[in-house]
Order: sequence, then C-alpha cells, then structure tokens
Amino acid sequence: MSSLFRNYKFIFYSILTFILLLLPILFSSSFVLTLFCKMGVLIIFSVAYNMLLGQTGLLSFGHAIYFGLAGYASMHFLSGINNNFLPSLPLPFLPFIGAFVGLILGVSIGYLSTKRVGTAFAMISLGFCELITALTLIFVVFFNGEDGIQADRVTGNDFLGITYGPQQEVYYLILFWCIFAVSIMYLLTKTPFGRMCNAVRDNQQRAEFIGYDVRKIRWMAFSLSAMFAGAAGSLHAINYEHIGFESVSLVQSGMVLFMAYIGGIGSFLGPIIGAISLTYLDTMLSDVTEAWVLYYGIIFVLVIAFAPQGIAGLILMHEPVVRNKPSLLKKLIFPYLIFGLSILILVIGFTTIIELIHSLKSNHSNLTIYWIKISNSNFLVWLTSIILAILGLFLCRKSYFRTKEVWNDVIENIKMSLVK
Repeated sequence: MSSLFRNYKFIFYSILTFILLLLPILFSSSFVLTLFCKMGVLIIFSVAYNMLLGQTGLLSFGHAIYFGLAGYASMHFLSGINNNFLPSLPLPFLPFIGAFVGLILGVSIGYLSTKRVGTAFAMISLGFCELITALTLIFVVFFNGEDGIQADRVTGNDFLGITYGPQQEVYYLILFWCIFAVSIMYLLTKTPFGRMCNAVRDNQQRAEFIGYDVRKIRWMAFSLSAMFAGAAGSLHAINYEHIGFESVSLVQSGMVLFMAYIGGIGSFLGPIIGAISLTYLDTMLSDVTEAWVLYYGIIFVLVIAFAPQGIAGLILMHEPVVRNKPSLLKKLIFPYLIFGLSILILVIGFTTIIELIHSLKSNHSNLTIYWIKISNSNFLVWLTSIILAILGLFLCRKSYFRTKEVWNDVIENIKMSLVK
C-alpha cells in the first residue's frame, strides 16, 4: 500500500507540472497570468521563510529585508544593463544576483541575530525591518524614496529569441525558478543539515549535548533562507519591473508569516498552499471589499486557534486513512458536508454584518453582498444576517463534535486493523 501511495504522489506531481505548463494556454488574460506570476514568486518566498520558521524554529518579523533589497539590487543591475553601464546578462540569470545579495545580507545580519533565540530573535528581526524601511525613505539616491525604482526587463535582454516582454514568457521564467528553488529547498530538508535544523528546533539542549553547534546551524539556515528570499525578490522585481519601499516593510514580512502559518509550518507543502490561497484572497477580496484586511486577521486567528497545523495539516491528517483503509473516507463525506454547510452559513451571516457596519460610514445605503443588493437601512436585512450568524455558530458547534466522533471512529478502526 505504501508503494502504491508513493506512485499516486508521483502521478499527482506529474499531472500538476503538466497543468502548470498549460496554464498560459488555458488563461490568456494578462491579469490572470500576472496573478499566477505573483503566486510563483510568493511560493518561493514563503517556502524560504518556512526554512527558518518551520524547519529551524526561528520566528522572524523582518524577512522582507532580503526579499526587498535583492529586488532593489536587481533593478539597479537591470538599469545598468539598459544604460550600457554593465555587461549584458540574460534575464533568467538575474535571480542569481538577487540570491547572492540575499545571501550576503543573511550572513551579515544572521551573524548578529542568531546570537539570540525566541523573543529576542524576533525583536532583533523586527528592529532590522524598521531600520531598513526607514533607510529606503531616507537614502533617496539609491532607493528613490516612496516612488521606488524601475527598469525595463526587455531592453538589452533578447536571450534565445525571448524578450520577456509578453507576460506569458515571464510566467515560464518564474515557473522554472519556482520549481528549481522549491526543489532545492525540499532536498535540503532531506539532508543531514535539514535534520540538524529539526533537531535544533525540537530540542536545543539535546542537540548541544551530542555535539552540534546550534548557533552555527541557525546561522546557516538563516543565510540560506535569506538567499532564496533574495531570489524571490529578484523575480518580484522582474515581474513588475518596479520595486518600492513596501517590499521591505513590516507589511510584507507579516504577509509571508501569514502565508506560512495559514498554510501550515509543520509541512513543506504548507507555505505553498498558504501562498496560493492568500495571494488569491488578497487579489480578489481587495476588489470586493475595503474590509479585506479585517478578514485576513480573522482567518489568521481562527487558524492559529483551531487548526495550528494549518491547511496542509488538515489535509495531511487524512494520509493514514488513504494509505491504510481508503474505503473509510466514505464515512467522513456526510459529516464534512454538514460541517462545511454550517461554516458557510456562519460566514455569510458574519460577513454580511461586517459589510453592513462598514457601509454605515459612507453616504450610500445600498450595497451588494453575495450578488444580492441590500440596504443598510432595512431592519429585516440586519435581523436576517444576525440570525444567520447565530444559527451558523450553533450548527458549527454541533456538527464539529459530530464530525470529531466520526473521525475518532475511523482512526480507531484503522488502529484495530493494524493490530490484527
């Protein structure tokens, strides 16, 4: 059964790669391709961040430093090529510049930061983040203040007949780097170094007792994480042909933290899932509602409180069932369906209340929620949304315990079958 499960995984990744190659053909819209490119960049960034947080146990509030400064360096390098100040470099190799800048910064800042762990480490990273953000606004000569810098990715970069002007060509460039960088980071988790990072994360004292230099391991993990974050920052700059101070800010650092946690820091796939889902929500919700940041915060709190292993943890918890007794998944379909409908009712009621409250500040009393036009002056609308929220909360509580009972029965059934 385990060999069959591994075959399924190989088939799944093969089909996934094939689909990714076909996406520009299936979706020709420039907006959609830009969204896919953004997802690819943030996948690299979030996986690099999780190398520090999930693999080594270091919480950083300033990882956008390496992402943003590498983007600045890449834009300056590209501008130098465009103005014939620097020798021409094919665009696919530009992320190596970003990776090098990220590595140098990671080695330098990591030497000081990794002297401390826990809260002290987090505060040091926060301090560096605020420092670099301030520098981008003060040193206008290099960073150009709030306007940032831009460069043309097409001029002087005709490589193998590819100009990287069309968004489709940029998509394939980012896809190649995404697969390349994520594969290397995955292989690193399987090396002795990756195991040492896990040992330092789980039990520092025991790792020291058997002879590991835990500070050196943290420093190496920090530097490698910054290097891959730098490559992501370079791709970000190529995608938008612009880089600004927001790329090094606390907002960007908080965003990658959200992606890692909501996706699941305990799994390698977690940050990938988090990057895809939150990038989509960020793009879609910001066009639908002005209160999208509030929803971000609520999602983050709920995940930390009720699903600390993230979305990936919820998916991977079914692996023992799939591997040992897939037929038992049928017992979970109905409870999951009821639980999902309960959550949907709660979400509709709660979000409607939030949007009604938010609309009170505007002069327009009419708004559209879930494709339905309503008025914030209608008492029946307020009453209905409150009833839906309360009903959804009640049903979620009831269906959660029922789902948990069925899940425990399934796990117990698997344990009994393994004993036999």
